[in-house]
Amino acid sequence: MTMEFKRHVLPEGKAKPTAEHLQKNLIALIDLSLVLKQAHWNVVGKNFRAVHLQLDEILLTTREATDTVAERIVMIGFSPDGRSSTVAKETPLSEYATGFVGVDETVKAVADALQKTISELRDSIEVLDDLDLVSQDLLIATSSELEKHLWMVQAQEL
Repeated sequence: MTMEFKRHVLPEGKAKPTAEHLQKNLIALIDLSLVLKQAHWNVVGKNFRAVHLQLDEILLTTREATDTVAERIVMIGFSPDGRSSTVAKETPLSEYATGFVGVDETVKAVADALQKTISELRDSIEVLDDLDLVSQDLLIATSSELEKHLWMVQAQEL
């Protein structure tokens, strides 16, 4: 079904590239949430409980951000695509290991996934400066929260 809103919050020339950047970040955030849950279920070893609980804290932030980004795409007149086939095909994140993963390896993999997601967000933040400040602000807020989580995760590697 083709649908188009009658009123738009962005000019036509800015709406589509803004939606494309938001979509790119939506994919990364969805996959990050999947990585986090996989890590949460399969982490083993010393300090298991602390890492297990920390992963769920990061997951809450990520899921909220995913919903906010998807809804922003709709607000500017486009349909977000969070289908598993799209995420699998377009994710910038590395595939997470199968089976049980030790705490140290989990911390490293999660830190890497967070860093890659933040990098995607920051790339779009720069571009959105000329397209849509509201969408830019949304990605800045998301990046800020994930950067805090990255700090707390990677502090465990020291």
